[in-house]
Amino acid sequence: MADNKQVKLPQEIEAEIAVLGSIFIDPSKLVETMDLLEADDFFDNRNKLIFNAMVALYKEGKSIDATTVIGRLKANGELEISGGSDYISSIAMYEYTSSHIETYIELVGQASVRRKAIFTLQDLVQDGFDTEIGIDTYIDSVESKLLEISKKRRVAGFRSISEVGNKVYENTELRSKRGSEVIGLDTGFEKLNKLTQGFQPGQLIILAARPGAGKSAMSLNLAFNIATRNNVDVAIFSLEMPSEQLAERLYASDASIALGSIKNGGLDKAAWLRFNTSIRKLGNVGLYFDDSPNTTISSIRAKCRNKKAEKDSKLGLVIVDYLQLIEDNSAKSIVERVTKITRGLKLMARELDVPVIALSQLSRDIEKQNAASKAQDQTKQAREPVLSDLRDSGSIEQDADIVMFIHRKDLRSPEAKLIIAKNRSGSNGDIQMLFTGEHQRFKEKTNEED
Repeated sequence: MADNKQVKLPQEIEAEIAVLGSIFIDPSKLVETMDLLEADDFFDNRNKLIFNAMVALYKEGKSIDATTVIGRLKANGELEISGGSDYISSIAMYEYTSSHIETYIELVGQASVRRKAIFTLQDLVQDGFDTEIGIDTYIDSVESKLLEISKKRRVAGFRSISEVGNKVYENTELRSKRGSEVIGLDTGFEKLNKLTQGFQPGQLIILAARPGAGKSAMSLNLAFNIATRNNVDVAIFSLEMPSEQLAERLYASDASIALGSIKNGGLDKAAWLRFNTSIRKLGNVGLYFDDSPNTTISSIRAKCRNKKAEKDSKLGLVIVDYLQLIEDNSAKSIVERVTKITRGLKLMARELDVPVIALSQLSRDIEKQNAASKAQDQTKQAREPVLSDLRDSGSIEQDADIVMFIHRKDLRSPEAKLIIAKNRSGSNGDIQMLFTGEHQRFKEKTNEED
């Protein structure tokens, strides 16, 4: 640390203290800060330790104030090296304006990027003198490290209508040459492509249905189609089902093997052959699973950022099954929690520049209404879901670019309907589908099948 001060590395100590002080005034600001800053972005080690203590308390769902932070640092044996009780109390008692925290964060972040650039360039200069490092390896290292630095820039300036217009013209010209209605990711469903023009970067897509209607199956069908047809990687966060069960469904769909046979091992010789072929085939498809417990929006975002930052990354789609199971201990109610989660998923879609599909439950009201209708008339079938049936929060509808419902009047029948109830970039409409439950496979109905 002495050497760092000696060479006067870029630093914004006052801004670091202001960030911490703003969080003490309004602990909800920590969520915003965590999205933009890491502990290592703080130059002063004392401030770094205090920030770490705040993050730890937040993740445990505990309150953040001078007393709890001091207690956490004391328990970690870090109180003295973090400045002691007086230093922490002075930060908490100082009159900062928490509404200016974005400015403080920007100052801290810019200084951090400068320091990291200096250290990276020093390493690159040193490696340049090492003749044992091959030139291709060295150039590759230079490019990748400089790219990592560029990704850490967080602030974009205004863009003129002239600049934006040129980009729109380029995109339109490119699409006209492609001669296709699909300008986003090919979903593998012709009619869905026509209505949506393909799933596009930055979109939040909600897929909702009643229990047992096939939400997970549909999401896996989309994942497989998009990964194979667009040569992209798909990250699947399964909060309800282990990864092995998801894989079983994929193999059942791809190899046309009854899911039950895969689960109990009752495969005949022909099925075993198709099963082995499918395992080899899907082994080359860019599907990645995460079934970690206690998943939060922050952990999803962090894992996707890491995946996106990998060399030669092809991350093209993120799927979350399902959003009501994402944890957020800072929320005071279910509605507040879901609101934060949908907003976080939308921001993540824009930041990563990929579409995000989030599965959602429907309100229990639709189940009660369907049960009441059936009690009055046994021939009465379940009504179709509408946007107001989305469970727990109006923010789901508000933040979503596309809302799709799977509707099946009778879960024993293969007849299904995919309802596009909201579509900012295209048209609403219904798509008649067929669902083969034993193979966990959806397909669009043809005219002949109609």
